Amino acid sequence: MNKHRIIRLRQTTVKRVFAKETQCIADMQSGEVEQCLLLWQTAEPTLVLPGSNKWQQTEALTTCLQQQGWQIISRRTGGAPVPQTQGIINVSHLYLWPKNRKYSITLAYQDFCRILSNFFLDYGINTQIQATPGSYCDGDFNLNINQKKVVGTAQRVILKQGGDKIILAQACILINVDISELLVPVHTCYEFNHSQERFSANVHSSLFEHIQLRPTTDQLYQKISQAFINHSASLQRIE
Repeated sequence: MNKHRIIRLRQTTVKRVFAKETQCIADMQSGEVEQCLLLWQTAEPTLVLPGSNKWQQTEALTTCLQQQGWQIISRRTGGAPVPQTQGIINVSHLYLWPKNRKYSITLAYQDFCRILSNFFLDYGINTQIQATPGSYCDGDFNLNINQKKVVGTAQRVILKQGGDKIILAQACILINVDISELLVPVHTCYEFNHSQERFSANVHSSLFEHIQLRPTTDQLYQKISQAFINHSASLQRIE
């Protein structure tokens, strides 16, 4: 049985994605699956709130976001509020860290970013791995095009029975979005949670700003999948 999977979700919801992600983790912990690539794009604009006392999902915040056309959903992991909408493609890569390689957060991020960089190279675009001051949910392992953030990444380690490490690497790829509109729910969340921090649309970029062709979501999914297939063992595509 092939234990490598690719799952592609189109026009889905963040809630459904979280359920699918949880199932993938369970399948890996049970040994049913050794590697899973989950690609998804939500049909409903949704602000994802991290699990932290710093970020409170109050009724007033929920109502204000709904008036702006945004849903809100909380997740258990940390970080900062992240907007999800149709012009963003998300990648979740679950895999077992090799037993013969000492685990390193930096190495895991570098591996992940290298694969994503190859996706952009296929469109003739060079990216740099670095933080992007002024961007929302900033991190040291963003992908940037000419100093502008186009991908944000995150990482989580889940212990498997026996001590093996399951790595969950995640990326939000800005494909075709109006960054100013994307920042509206983010700034609303910061305001309602009494934070003065604000972000600049000018330090972000999206893929479609740099290419003339406008590939479909399926074509983009195929390109991303191929980048991971080229990096590791062949993955069996499933819906």
